[in-house]
Amino acid sequence: MSAEATDQAPFGRRRGLPRIDLRNIRRFSRAALLGPASRGRLPDAIEHVAKVHRAHHPGADLDVLRKAYVLAESSHRGQMRKSGEPYITHPLAVTLILAELGAETTTLTASLLHDTVEDTEVTLDQVGEEFGEEVRYLVDGVTKLEKVDYGAAAEPETFRKMLVATGNDVRVMSIKLADRLHNMRTLGVMRPEKQVRIAKVTRDVLIPLAERLGVQALKTELEDLVFAILHREEYAQTRELLQAHAGRPDPLAHAAEDVRGVLHEAGITAEVLVRPRHFVSVHRVGLKRGELTGTDLGRLLVLVSDDADCYAVLGELHTCFTPVISEFKDFIAVPKFNLYQSLHTAVAGRDGEVTEVLIRTHQMHRVAEAGVIALGNPYTPTEGADAPEGERADPTRPGWLSRLLDWQSATPDPHLFWTSLRDDLAQDREITVFRSDGGTLGLPAGASCVDAAYALYGEDAHSCIGARVNGRIATLSTVLRDGDTLQLLMAGDSRDAASHGPSPEWLDHARTPAARIAINRWLAAHPAPQPAQHESREPEAESAATLSGQDAQGSQGGETAVPAAGAVRPEAGIIVDRPGATVRLARCCTPVPPDPVTGFAVRGGAVTVHRERCPGVARMIAAGRTVVGVRWADEDDGDGGGDYRVTLFAEAFSRPHLLADLTEAIAAEGAEVVAAAVEPPREQRVRHTYTLQLPDASRLPTLMRAMRNVPGVYDVTREGRSVAAARS
Repeated sequence: MSAEATDQAPFGRRRGLPRIDLRNIRRFSRAALLGPASRGRLPDAIEHVAKVHRAHHPGADLDVLRKAYVLAESSHRGQMRKSGEPYITHPLAVTLILAELGAETTTLTASLLHDTVEDTEVTLDQVGEEFGEEVRYLVDGVTKLEKVDYGAAAEPETFRKMLVATGNDVRVMSIKLADRLHNMRTLGVMRPEKQVRIAKVTRDVLIPLAERLGVQALKTELEDLVFAILHREEYAQTRELLQAHAGRPDPLAHAAEDVRGVLHEAGITAEVLVRPRHFVSVHRVGLKRGELTGTDLGRLLVLVSDDADCYAVLGELHTCFTPVISEFKDFIAVPKFNLYQSLHTAVAGRDGEVTEVLIRTHQMHRVAEAGVIALGNPYTPTEGADAPEGERADPTRPGWLSRLLDWQSATPDPHLFWTSLRDDLAQDREITVFRSDGGTLGLPAGASCVDAAYALYGEDAHSCIGARVNGRIATLSTVLRDGDTLQLLMAGDSRDAASHGPSPEWLDHARTPAARIAINRWLAAHPAPQPAQHESREPEAESAATLSGQDAQGSQGGETAVPAAGAVRPEAGIIVDRPGATVRLARCCTPVPPDPVTGFAVRGGAVTVHRERCPGVARMIAAGRTVVGVRWADEDDGDGGGDYRVTLFAEAFSRPHLLADLTEAIAAEGAEVVAAAVEPPREQRVRHTYTLQLPDASRLPTLMRAMRNVPGVYDVTREGRSVAAARS
């Protein structure tokens, strides 16, 4: 059961504010024909707009709206829409939509004038002289938006320039979204093929923009209008389903009464509303759950005064009803990327029906519905305007938009920018990852550690060599989940950082435009050298073969085989209960003191010594081999000297000079490299295998610690033995 923040009915209201139906626009057509009223008085056509605006902004200056309407009406006079209405009804409708969402006066002024420069003889200079540079800037931005053919292959550069020009003030995009909503409402007068084309552009570009700006009231209605055009059959089925349930008792109304009673008894002042799902939301829920019940067609919305009351409501609901724990989400503590905050939960009532509940403050609700529009004029000074560390100072610059503006400047190819933008907008869900320093990082769902690295460090992410996810070593290709804790591991010194960089396979794991663009730029600037025809092995593997000092027979695919230990060679330091027997230390587990060991008689009168935990012990017993008592000699036995052979595995992040640094650390501990193998790197990780000769077995823990201290090495193990065991 999902309770997404996007599935909401048109804009709700706080108690005491008038509620206006955004769809009831055409009644302004007749008033628009009346023209401007006498000087000093609001024209009849925008009187209702003014009332709605004053409900949100009691001290608003309405004179500037009157002046804007007078200019717009006189400029558009004589122009008609394809629906047959006077053209002025369109900017009026767009302005009413924005007023209902709580837009401030400057945005409404620009909305009334948004088509004048493009469709009339009014110039931008005239707009600036009459209404100021801010309104001029907004009108200019909307005019540029109108000239973009979003779906045309030849237009990506135009769109990019438009985004750069308007991205610094998202009020331009807010006006464009309201403009598209009114056009979609009146799309029935268009030819069917044009309806489909406009609906597809709305679906692919403008609805995702509305989602990212947090303007859910516009987004949900646009989704329904697109749904009705592009999926007519499914839309008709959904409408029939809703009509069938309309005449039945509403279980959500009963659930709302139960919740009101619980909260009243607890002394919590709250407004409990039934929030019907919109058409697309009902369709999605039907696809997910199959047959729908009455409680699936909506949710309960609980509005309270402050954050503490939100959690108090949650506690009462989970105490008095049966909570569905999997449905709980806390978007107050961790807001979504589009400013959305709310508590989501689901509870089962007395009859077992599960009801989804949204809990938020009145201000959270206003922002949830109107997004950045609810934040007002970003250039109006307010107390405490300085943003907390790590937060945006400008509330009209959501995190995704700031990232978008950053990476577009780094993308010279407009077609790559356009493709990346479409991919970014297609991401309809975001996750929150907790950084190891206590901060958070918002990423699109499906993002990997590669994406997180570039989102956090930008170009410096080129030197990322690995990650820890929830405390465990993970590859950079690991897909992150909501709530994961992430620590990115960077190259340890300047030499490594300068020579390290992303590999082409990183592109297979990058989901965000920022990561893909940065990786492509680095790869273009650092083309990989073409290997010579005779080269068939990895360079480090060849070096490893040279280090072994032996014939590396059977080497394949760039991996040097580790030669076996001496075939039948007496090993010093082992006392066997069978005098005269030849002793072999098993190659599969390479025991060294003080490992507990056991012996088995094999052909030729020899005794093979295994560590007790070696898997080979079970196989020897199953084969019927005779167990022979063995133990390590000590100094009192007079036979405690000699060398010991051990095989170690070093797991590390691939980097230059790693092999040299490891062998240097091994030599510093007095061990001799008998054989070494380096497997080809995979996902920036590499595995080294060393067979070492130790003059003193007691030095093994120190040797393993020294190898683990080499930069980039994150694990050193023996065959069949963990690092933790070695440390103990």
